[in-house]
Amino acid sequence: MLAKDIMTKDVITVRPDDDVDKVAQLLLENRISGIPVVDGEHRILGIITEKDLMVKATELKVPFYLTLFDSIIFLENPIRFKNNLKKYTASQVKDAMTTKVYWVEEDVPVSEIAEIMRKERINRIPVVRHGKLIGIVTRNDILKVIVKQNG
Repeated sequence: MLAKDIMTKDVITVRPDDDVDKVAQLLLENRISGIPVVDGEHRILGIITEKDLMVKATELKVPFYLTLFDSIIFLENPIRFKNNLKKYTASQVKDAMTTKVYWVEEDVPVSEIAEIMRKERINRIPVVRHGKLIGIVTRNDILKVIVKQNG
């Protein structure tokens, strides 16, 4: 079985300049946990997920640091703080989305998709044809295949 056999074809998408409030509403209304971010050509630019938006509901913690010989030494990851700060203050999708996106072509076997999801700890993988979004496979789609095969 291939990605094209199990993917959702009518994919809800957003644009980089859309408001994050719109995304939150779409996630709730459609009972989904992530939405691909696309350009005008339907190429994938990123994904915005519940996890990306949850940063807004948490307390932003400044990384612990100390000063030694007029140099700042961070004892925690300052890059993570910078990314969280950007998401915390985001009003547009482009400032809150995850830009590292794993995607597959439509003829990739479901077993490979499941392995990518497991290895990368992701919940969804966009499906593309000629670089353009045509579908999405979620963990739920894969579970349906397993139940069908074992049922």
